[in-house]
Amino acid sequence: MKVSVDISAEYKEPYAVIYTDKVTDEIRMILDLFSSSETPITALQNEEDIIVLQPKEIYMVRVEGGDTIIYGKNQKYRSRKRLYEIGRQLGKQFMQISKSTLINLSYMDSIEPGFSGTLLLKLKNGCEEYVSRTYLPEFKKYLGL
Repeated sequence: MKVSVDISAEYKEPYAVIYTDKVTDEIRMILDLFSSSETPITALQNEEDIIVLQPKEIYMVRVEGGDTIIYGKNQKYRSRKRLYEIGRQLGKQFMQISKSTLINLSYMDSIEPGFSGTLLLKLKNGCEEYVSRTYLPEFKKYLGL
């Protein structure tokens, strides 16, 4: 792949153009990289402390008892936002696997068969969640199954 960079004071924001005869996996990967927006997420560490999390620090987001809980590597945080609002901010590295759960696809550790055709997904931080049958086709498509 040929790459060129044109640096000039007239450009205020980076702009990329890709010339190709077909869209390959390499091109898709580059498009995903360029289109990802690392929007920080604000959450509550406790009732007083507000913390700012980057999407790469988030393993899973789950609604528990009406509260939106964000799971990091070793800690969990509470957010005032709804699941769909957080999902919009997080981007393509996250996937909804049930009505109440989003996961970071980068932190999948293992997948086991569950009950009634579901899958049990285990994350690298020890969290576990079932992929519901509604979201199973999209998840299997992501895995190439």
